[in-house]
Amino acid sequence: MNSVWQSYLHDQHAVIENDRVLHFGDIAVELKDTQNKVIMTDLSHRGLIKFSGDDAKNFLQSQLSCDIREINSEMAQYGGYCTFKGRILASFFLWQKHQDVFMQLPANLVASTIKRLSLYVLRSKVQLTDISNALIRIGISGPNVSVLAAELCRSENNTDHAIHAAHIEKTSILHVAHNRIELITPVENAPAVWERFNQYAKPVGTSCWDWLDIQSGIPVIQPETQEAFLPQMINLDAIGGVSFKKGCYPGQEIVARTQYLGKLKRRMFLVHIITTEMIKVGDALYSADMADQSCGNIVNIAPSPYGGYDALAVIQQSSVNTCNIHWQSLQGPKLEIKSLPYTLPA
Repeated sequence: MNSVWQSYLHDQHAVIENDRVLHFGDIAVELKDTQNKVIMTDLSHRGLIKFSGDDAKNFLQSQLSCDIREINSEMAQYGGYCTFKGRILASFFLWQKHQDVFMQLPANLVASTIKRLSLYVLRSKVQLTDISNALIRIGISGPNVSVLAAELCRSENNTDHAIHAAHIEKTSILHVAHNRIELITPVENAPAVWERFNQYAKPVGTSCWDWLDIQSGIPVIQPETQEAFLPQMINLDAIGGVSFKKGCYPGQEIVARTQYLGKLKRRMFLVHIITTEMIKVGDALYSADMADQSCGNIVNIAPSPYGGYDALAVIQQSSVNTCNIHWQSLQGPKLEIKSLPYTLPA
């Protein structure tokens, strides 16, 4: 987290630990407000990589699961970066400003992602830069938040696409989901942006934004789940993060074979778990039909406004159809399967 920005947030009564805003006084109240009020949070736990240079988009096209040709100054998208075995190393959000492409992903994956991608730059005219401390990310969610942003930032929404971007002066406005936006702005401009929206939005901890990602069915790969899943297992194909019409990229053959041969046995589900125990990313799940073998894993987890936790979990589809799913063991808390906001491909 940028130290200047951290000091500013402290002055706004933020409680910060390990570069994450835990809360602004009462996380339970903040979670309840997140359901139906306009809220605002710092997103410094998400890092930023800038790709610049004449070959930036061609380079990314050869490395990522999404079709970079569909990204421009207005169109943004989700995507994944895979190993040659098709296993996800990172999931991210991509957008373009001027000729540069920006990738947002967990801050703790930025260094390793830059290091791995840099191995394949070779003679391409592309530069990879960690700009996490130069640009501040502010998330805003709530009823009609897109209209609010347009009024306060004096921007126009020129597209009906749910996921898109707009740029005004120093600030980029990213529409990441229904009634959710991110404001990306230089650190020197961030306090003014925060104070402008603070009149309308309640500051909340980052776990509230994590909960919104879970409700939106947007997976966020963490170090604990790297190389654990194929893109389709975390529903990247359902949110536009996988193209089956583009050329080669690492893992493309396996990803395509899984798609066309219909051999996908596991999918990501939205679940609710009632427990007071601490649930962690990567935790194993069990069902009676799998005996002692795990039938799935937790992808993302956040406290629920209704008590317990809400989570995204990759689970054996046959187990979901026939059995109860439990956390950690067959004797552990049972998962309640809930509806995702999108339809899974057949």
